[in-house]
Amino acid sequence: MRLAENKRLGKKRRKPYRKSGRKNPEIDESVITAESIVDGRAARVIAHHGVAVLVRFESGEEKQVWLQPEQKAVVGDRVQVAGGRLGVEPAHGILRRRDPRGRERTIATNLDYLGVVVAPVPREPPGYIDRGFVIARAAGIEPFLVLNKIDLDEDNVLGDRLAEIYGPSAPLLRVSAQSGENVDLVKALLANDSAEEATTPYEGKLGAFVGPSGVGKSSLLNVLVPDLALRVGELNRGSGKGRHTTTTATLHSLAGGGTLVDTAGFKDFIAVDLDPLDAATHFPGFEGAGEAGCRFRDCLHRTEPDCAILAAVECGDVDERRHRSYVQLIEELETSDGRS
Repeated sequence: MRLAENKRLGKKRRKPYRKSGRKNPEIDESVITAESIVDGRAARVIAHHGVAVLVRFESGEEKQVWLQPEQKAVVGDRVQVAGGRLGVEPAHGILRRRDPRGRERTIATNLDYLGVVVAPVPREPPGYIDRGFVIARAAGIEPFLVLNKIDLDEDNVLGDRLAEIYGPSAPLLRVSAQSGENVDLVKALLANDSAEEATTPYEGKLGAFVGPSGVGKSSLLNVLVPDLALRVGELNRGSGKGRHTTTTATLHSLAGGGTLVDTAGFKDFIAVDLDPLDAATHFPGFEGAGEAGCRFRDCLHRTEPDCAILAAVECGDVDERRHRSYVQLIEELETSDGRS
C-alpha cells in the first residue's frame, strides 16, 4: 500500500545504504578540503576515471580512491588521503577550456609549464599558438613551444619562422619523436638540466602538452616515458588531420625528474574566463615593447593614444602582422566571450 502511494505521489523509495568503496551518500561531503582529512597521506592525482581517481603517494605507491557525490578532483591535484576519503588542496596553474558544447572543463592543475606542440603536418589552426600562450600566461603557467616532426620541415622553413616570431618570448624546442632527436631537451627543461638549450631554470616541474591531434603528443610521451605505450594515431587521409588517441588526461613521471600530463587532443583552444585585457597583457611578442608602458593601464593596443605597442609597430619593433593577429584574437574574445 505504501509503495503504491509513493508511486502515485511521485516519490522514490530510498535504497538502504550498503557498505561499498563509496561513502554514505546521505552525508553531504561534496566539498572536502585537505584540512578536513585527519592523519592523511600526501598524494597527487595522476588519472581521472569518472567516479574515481588514481593517486600516487610520495613512496610511489598508487591507489584508486572513490570520489564523493559532486566532489571534483583532476589530474595534477595535490590531495590528502585517509580511510578511503580524499581532500583536495588549493591549486595553482589551472588549465581550463570550454568543450564544443560550451561546458567548462578543467584539464589539469598545479602546472608549471605548458608545451604547445605543433608540426609541419598537420598544421595548427590559425591563432592556436597565440591563444595557447595567452591562456597559459593568464593562468600563471610558463609556455614553451615544441616543433615536432622536424624531419618534415624542409630547409627548416617552419622552425626558423617560429623562432623569429616566438623565440624572444619562450623556449622553442625542435624535436623528432620518430627519431628521438632533441627529445632530451624536453627532459632538460622540466628537470632543470644544464643543457644550453634549456635556459629557463625549472627543477622537477609539472608540465603538459597541448596541441592539435596528429602533431605527435602521444609519440613524444612514448619516447619520454618508454614504458607508457600510448596508442599513436595516423593522420586521416581525407582531411589531413590527426585522430584523437588519448581520451583522458594522465600524469607520467620522467626518469630524469619532472612530470608530464598527457591531454586529450585539442581541436582548438576555447578559452575560459579570458578577456581582451588578458590578451593585451600576455600576447607573445609584445613583451619588450610593453616595458615602455602605455598611457592607460587598460590599454588594448588598438587606437588608444600614447600606446607603447602601437608606437613599436610604427617604428618597426613589432611586426605589423603580429599586431593584426593580436587584434583578431581580442575581437574573437569580445564577440564570443572567449569561445571560438
